Amino acid sequence: MALPPCLTAGVNEAGCDEAGRGCLAGPVYAAAVILPPDYCNPLLNDSKKLSEKRRYELRADIERNALAWAVGIVSAAEIDRINILNASILAMHRALDALAVTPGAVVVDGNRFKPWRDIPWTTVVKGDGKLADIAAASILAKTYRDDEMVRLNREYPMYHWDINKGYPTGAHRDAIRQYGPSPWHRHSFRLLDDQLTLDL
Repeated sequence: MALPPCLTAGVNEAGCDEAGRGCLAGPVYAAAVILPPDYCNPLLNDSKKLSEKRRYELRADIERNALAWAVGIVSAAEIDRINILNASILAMHRALDALAVTPGAVVVDGNRFKPWRDIPWTTVVKGDGKLADIAAASILAKTYRDDEMVRLNREYPMYHWDINKGYPTGAHRDAIRQYGPSPWHRHSFRLLDDQLTLDL
């Protein structure tokens, strides 16, 4: 069953979602997507419920059919300065700023957001499984962030970011313990189980 394309009929609604909020390393990514009102793809769903292959197939379809789409990025250093919640919202704002079409409404996955310009907005808990534009944003944010973590892995292969994408797996934490944190780690996060922060 296909997800409805948007929440607000009759306007160019931008769906927003982020990826990488719970990671120990790398930037947080967000995407904003405006779908046409007749958009329908029964395969579209929350990116976490899709295989990697399916996510990339859907990314191509979203980019081909969307009225507008954009990705926003907030670095690990910025995350350390402003905290991950503010960074996630900032990434969404940056994605919205980069849209080629100004939306008439914004709908955001989750329950936290801050006003963007003077555009009306709504949050939807688990919206990436309820609305197509948020699901589309979740897929773009996830795949573009994954691409970046694979690229960063070429610089720091010891952390296996091509596999864990920066999430706190046991192997990732073992590598931090052995090699110390990289410049791409979020130093304000609990990088190791036995300490709240690393002394840097």
